[in-house]
Amino acid sequence: MHILVTNDDGVTAPGLLALAQELRSLGEVTVLAPDRNWSASGHVKTLHRPLRIRDVALADGTPALTTDGAPSDCVALAALGLLPEAVDLVASGINPNANLGHDVTYSGTVTAAMEAAIWGVPGIAVSLDSPENHLGVLDYGTAARVARRVIARVIESGLPKDTLLNVNVPYLDDDQLEGIMVTRQGLRVYRDLLVKRQDPRGRPYYWIGGDAPTGVPEDGTDFGALAAGCVSVTPLQLDLTAHHALESLGSWEWS
Repeated sequence: MHILVTNDDGVTAPGLLALAQELRSLGEVTVLAPDRNWSASGHVKTLHRPLRIRDVALADGTPALTTDGAPSDCVALAALGLLPEAVDLVASGINPNANLGHDVTYSGTVTAAMEAAIWGVPGIAVSLDSPENHLGVLDYGTAARVARRVIARVIESGLPKDTLLNVNVPYLDDDQLEGIMVTRQGLRVYRDLLVKRQDPRGRPYYWIGGDAPTGVPEDGTDFGALAAGCVSVTPLQLDLTAHHALESLGSWEWS
């Protein structure tokens, strides 16, 4: 089993190291991750410039590869033959914050797993639901061990075609978890605010600010699972067709 580990926080991120270390018990692990932070980058494919690859060492001394491309570029590079051995599975993370509801469209963590599904390889995105404005070093141990359990089951049973998993882990100790729940996407509530400021020359510039997003903790959703102290495992599919709208739109007069 050859597992590619990537992320959207950069090759030096502690969540990436924790994930890579834990997954070494399941097979050969290759790390190929961005050389900088690509959080909230969405699904990026770099076509307008060349991509550079460098050899680096992780904090534990093990070798890794890094690129100036996006998380999804890391997966595409591996799938296109950058590595001497084909990749059997892609694990993306561990993101330091949860990726819930509509976050999956923004998240570089999730879209790296989505890129894997595009190439016909199982993709699993792993995120940690850490407290807002957490001070100090985050503990990724529980999330890494949960990721290994989930990925071991994927190795054993496989995933349906064009499907990826979005895994969110509560910030709890192992013995505090209430289990693993298969969920659907919940409703993310964004409170974005446009903040206008001026630079020293009097020219305007803008921040997208506002309060931190929240969610509706409905039963059966990713938000509901985390609120109940459970790990959320949400299967996502590449087909974004609004099937419920096909019949309605098909009845429109288009001539």
